[in-house]
Amino acid sequence: MPAKRKHDDPDLDSESKDVAKKSRKGFQVGPANLPDGTYRRKAQKIKHDLIRKAKVKKSYAKLKEREPQETPKSYLVHPTNEDEPRASLELHPERQAMLDEPLVKQQQVPRQTWSHSRKPKVQRSKPVPFTKEFKVAEQRKVEAEARRNASEEASQQRQKKIEEREKFRRAMAKARTGGKNGQRKLGRESQVLLEKVKRITSD
Repeated sequence: MPAKRKHDDPDLDSESKDVAKKSRKGFQVGPANLPDGTYRRKAQKIKHDLIRKAKVKKSYAKLKEREPQETPKSYLVHPTNEDEPRASLELHPERQAMLDEPLVKQQQVPRQTWSHSRKPKVQRSKPVPFTKEFKVAEQRKVEAEARRNASEEASQQRQKKIEEREKFRRAMAKARTGGKNGQRKLGRESQVLLEKVKRITSD
């Protein structure tokens, strides 16, 4: 089926143009599909700033159009009054005397050195980060070292006692074995027992 022919009515055409003008949206900053959050708020802020600046420029332009054009005042040209005395090119007598003064006198005047009069800067030490944690870690390290040394010393003493006990047991076993005729060796046994008594009394 063929398409219908549109009306050539000029009134309808102008109405459609007005509708198109009204439906036109403003400008857009950033992508349209931004979720609510930091980026969207930032884009909205930029857009509002641009709108505000455009309004200010527009109002300023309107004010400029209303005001008549004035010639800018020149600050270099002064109105000349004949009552005022004209400035002469001659130097003031005191200034002239200063210029005529020899250079030696000018060099004798001590210059102030501001660097000596200033107080020396006190150098503050920079704050070291994690000082508290560092101290705690150092303390823990020292405690761990002390525990390790104590455990090593205890294990050494234990090992020494075990060795002494083993030595005593071997000596007693050797002394109790019979000689050629099967009798016990009392000389050897007495020495081992004497050492045992000494050790018990010393503890």
